[in-house]
Amino acid sequence: MIKNTTNTSQGMLLFKLSALQSFAIGTLKVREIVPYTNLSVIPQSHPTVLGTTTLRGDTVPVIDMAKAIGYPAISREERQRCFIIITDCRRKLVGFLVRGIDRITECNWQNIEAPPQHLGSDIFVTGVMREDNKLIQLLDVELLLSKIFPDDPSTLLPSLTDVERETLRPLKILLVDDSAVARKQLTQALESISVPYFVATNGQDAFNMMQTSAQANEPFHILVSDIEMPGLDGYELAFNVKNSEALLSTYIILHTSLSSEISVSQAHQVGAQEALTKFEANELIHAMLRGAEQHKTLIS
Repeated sequence: MIKNTTNTSQGMLLFKLSALQSFAIGTLKVREIVPYTNLSVIPQSHPTVLGTTTLRGDTVPVIDMAKAIGYPAISREERQRCFIIITDCRRKLVGFLVRGIDRITECNWQNIEAPPQHLGSDIFVTGVMREDNKLIQLLDVELLLSKIFPDDPSTLLPSLTDVERETLRPLKILLVDDSAVARKQLTQALESISVPYFVATNGQDAFNMMQTSAQANEPFHILVSDIEMPGLDGYELAFNVKNSEALLSTYIILHTSLSSEISVSQAHQVGAQEALTKFEANELIHAMLRGAEQHKTLIS
């Protein structure tokens, strides 16, 4: 039995983009917070990119986060009172200019709820939490970055041989992610090579699907799961799978926008075989092929 040594709670950085609404981002994505500094303008950049700053030799683009998600842009006069949140997400250092920093608080992922339906579907919110009787919106940083810095098309579609494709096709693969952007990337990658798959939008639904399939003697062979999800997060999902005798043989790939350096050790602690940083289709498919090799070994 795998012992769960990870902590389901995570620090959440609370900040302001407007006077009334508070927002949050997981601290695992945050490299540091710095006061606003004069920026170098980038010609022909995205309208929400204010410019770049240099931190310890790294050139970091800075985004007006308020403008990026539809709030009034931060004026030049305001900027001197603002802060830049430096994030490490999707293999890229990016700064987000925000109107104010509130505090860091601990939050259990199981207490994060899906966004209310009245907010609509095309929103930059991946979940909501309550703090001091206030509703805090957890920003979907992946969606935000995908709009401003579109992925290199060469990273989205895998390249593999016919033999490799036929190795994956008989396997039952489950993709789990609360981000619509990430789900689209995952499904497009598999559809491009004609490999079937199943999808869940959260960890609890995924675990229920896996249990039901196992009871029907049609178990999933490969699980690809995000880590940061409302309700049952990826670490807890992996832990539950590895502590279920019927699901024990599942090959687990945790697929996250967090730095893989942060994720790998915790992934192994909960029984996952791999942790990959989004999004590089060839890396993901070759991880699945390693899962196929494990399955072949188990049945031979």
